[in-house]
Amino acid sequence: MPATPGPVGGPRLSQERRIVTEIPGPRSRELLARQRGLVPAGVGSTLPIFVESAGGGVITDADGNSLIDFGSGIAVTTVGNAAPRVVARAVAQLERFTHTCFLVNPYRSYLDVCETLNRLAPVPGEKRTLLVNSGAEAVENAVKIARAATGRPAVVVFDHAFHGRTLLTMSLTAKNRPYRQGFGPFAPEVYRAPMAYPYRWPSGPARCAEEAAAALADLLDRQVGAENVAAVLVEPIQGEGGFVVPAPGFLRRVAELCRERGILLIADEVQTGIGRTGRMFACEDEGIEPDLLTTAKGLGGGLPLGAVTGRAEVMDAVPAGGLGGTYSGNPVACEAALGVFEEIETHGLLARAQEIGDLMLGALDALRATHPEIGEVRGRGAMTAVELVTPDGSRSPAPELAARIAGRCHAQGLLVLTAGSYGNVLRFLPPLSIPDELLKEGLEILAAAFAEETTGPSA
Repeated sequence: MPATPGPVGGPRLSQERRIVTEIPGPRSRELLARQRGLVPAGVGSTLPIFVESAGGGVITDADGNSLIDFGSGIAVTTVGNAAPRVVARAVAQLERFTHTCFLVNPYRSYLDVCETLNRLAPVPGEKRTLLVNSGAEAVENAVKIARAATGRPAVVVFDHAFHGRTLLTMSLTAKNRPYRQGFGPFAPEVYRAPMAYPYRWPSGPARCAEEAAAALADLLDRQVGAENVAAVLVEPIQGEGGFVVPAPGFLRRVAELCRERGILLIADEVQTGIGRTGRMFACEDEGIEPDLLTTAKGLGGGLPLGAVTGRAEVMDAVPAGGLGGTYSGNPVACEAALGVFEEIETHGLLARAQEIGDLMLGALDALRATHPEIGEVRGRGAMTAVELVTPDGSRSPAPELAARIAGRCHAQGLLVLTAGSYGNVLRFLPPLSIPDELLKEGLEILAAAFAEETTGPSA
């Protein structure tokens, strides 16, 4: 591939879409056949191209194709794949030492990451941070900490939520297939409240926040008993659930209900955090100050790292030895995270996320105006989505259409992801390092896919 000056946050890859074979190509198909004999069938791939390199806004595969990336490894490579500061710090750390286990011999980079998260997280008062390996592990530890701090067992979550694939986080997750089916019995003392989902709220969006908050209050007070609830766990924008942006005011009301009852509020920012929505954390958009906040995905710049940041008196409720793990806060991942923060600050990537959101939402709104199959355009910053429905006014989910449009995009060299409780949402998570030209080209490919798959006129 020809080398050109690298984009912000990416290696020196030519920032162009280039299709030289069908997608996936012969080499990727050969590797996929090998995968089937080596890897369990339960491990699937959205688009089984085997990646050779990535950076800026492109992914190159084993067949020499260069695809536009609207996925970022599901919001992991937010600052760009192989971002220079991430790579430089990780490589330097690899040359010093790869691991000691922080529980045995600590190291400074762990403290540096914690100090940065404590400074940035919108958690009130003095803070503490625990580093772990993944988003699911962060959520599990947040629940552990909340139970230890309150002496209460119950956790309340929301419909359409996704929190992970471990036993507890599967229990917290709302969608049965493919995440829960056949894996029970599940963890006890998990209760589910309706999400303030404006597009699908029965009485309409105007009353959504008020009625959803009333339903939560009823669940807390009448069904579970507020005195039994350790925490309410919520994604400020739901990820796998379909990029559902809660009705305005709902999150503030959730925070008030928790505060009035002595219940801890946990913000799951695993997908929304670290600059994805145009702020460092999505809960800042409504001025929410959670007691505990979880991060992962974008935190490590592609290396496995998660975190729980919380009020000091809550975090310190767990006795010595109650938290930690063999690999938690690995020194290479910690250095990568420090590189992520440097990339964000140096290149103004919070503002860049807002620019990307403005461009994408404008284009998606224009597409919706000519395609009644797009029921709603939503999102914030570089986290946007369209929900697809039948064009008869019934708002019936159209998952088959979402799959066909995604397939057409993939064939033309644009990686997009599906999501949603009904499988009818196309979600877009471009890296913040993507050039505008690639963003616009990707949106043109998307518009063409809609024109080819629907009876409506082309955008």
